[in-house]
Amino acid sequence: MSELLRLITLQDSNTRMVLLGTGALGLAAGVIGALAVLRRRALVGDALAHAALPGVCVAFLVFRERSLPLFLLGALVFGVLGVLTMNAIRRFTRIKEDAAIAIVLGSFFGLGIALSGIIQRLPSGNRAGLDGFLFGKAAGMVQADVTLIAASSALALFGVVALYKEFKLVGFDRAFAGSLGWRVSLLDLILMCLLAIVTVVGLPAVGVVLMAALLIIPGVTARFWTDRLAPHLALAGFFGMLSGLIGSALSAVLPAPESSLSRGFPTGPLIVLVAGSLFVLSLLFAPRRGLIARWRTARRLQQHIDDEHLLRDLYELQEANTPATLASLTARRTWRKGSLQSALRRALANADVSDRSAIFTLTDSGLTRAVRVIRSHRLWELYLHEHAGVAPDHVDRDADLIEHFITPELLAKFEAQLALGDGDALRTGAALGVPLSLHPPGSSTSEARP
Repeated sequence: MSELLRLITLQDSNTRMVLLGTGALGLAAGVIGALAVLRRRALVGDALAHAALPGVCVAFLVFRERSLPLFLLGALVFGVLGVLTMNAIRRFTRIKEDAAIAIVLGSFFGLGIALSGIIQRLPSGNRAGLDGFLFGKAAGMVQADVTLIAASSALALFGVVALYKEFKLVGFDRAFAGSLGWRVSLLDLILMCLLAIVTVVGLPAVGVVLMAALLIIPGVTARFWTDRLAPHLALAGFFGMLSGLIGSALSAVLPAPESSLSRGFPTGPLIVLVAGSLFVLSLLFAPRRGLIARWRTARRLQQHIDDEHLLRDLYELQEANTPATLASLTARRTWRKGSLQSALRRALANADVSDRSAIFTLTDSGLTRAVRVIRSHRLWELYLHEHAGVAPDHVDRDADLIEHFITPELLAKFEAQLALGDGDALRTGAALGVPLSLHPPGSSTSEARP
């Protein structure tokens, strides 16, 4: 409880440093990663993180001292070299982009592992601290590290704001941007360099292995909540920052396992786990794109289709003077199990259908709705047959798929193209096999057609 209180009040200076550093890193990683996902460069961050490892090793071999700025400089140099290598492979060979990313990732990471093995055999190799770049050690941040992360994040965000219009157009229509005379390859290279900067400064916090997740997950999570780019980038930055803050807080509060020699859970994995949890919550509960919302929308649509199918079947049974029972309704179409009973319950509750000794009859309100459905169906049948050339034995099936989405304006256009006046009977032709009028069952032909 005392540790939680110290965390909330930010009394511990080390905790403040970690929270500031991971929050700034998550903000920048979310925004830059969202642009990378939009440009279908999601795995470039992973390749950059792995390509940066040999840069760290080379920096130690050259300067023979453990200096975070020098390590990050070496990582940045090799990260940019990895970007240039990927671009060169994609531009000058017939190798696809995903294969180029895999080549750079595997080759550079293999070089980094080989160099780290050489460093470990040196007398001063144990002072290199390369394991921190592999798995991250956010808990060891000092003020200089936070300042470097904040400055690099600010630089990356400034680049996004300054080139927002260009990144937006290139992200959505690369060909059109090129036709305007923009140097699309240069814009891609700038974006990759910003991605490299964020990736490199994030290595000490979350490590080579997890940096790609921090770049990708917030941007993908934000996509569930908006369709516009500016809110998408803002939400991606917010989710990234929230992941960094919550993950760092959990690392400071949660007790370490008894078998562990460390003070608490590692910060980097917890940050990524929080980001993954936010993704799962968005995947399930986002108001428009979440699985639950999509399931509800699909369920309401299916219920609407079932209700209209029921009204149409009842109308046609009454039109043929056939009693509408469960057996006769089931025989008219392939109803899913329980769908017919559910549709009947809704129709009875809405007073569209009356039940008299297990024989279902349309009420006045149900008849009005049924005539509207039948009219849409038969107009669409006639249009498909006369204007789309659909065979008569196929029009019913095709009309059955579309009739539920025809608007009154579209129906009016059908009538105009089919030369149907308000007093005309609906011409379907004997080949279509449907009645020639849309009058309610039992009405005379002198009544006005609905």
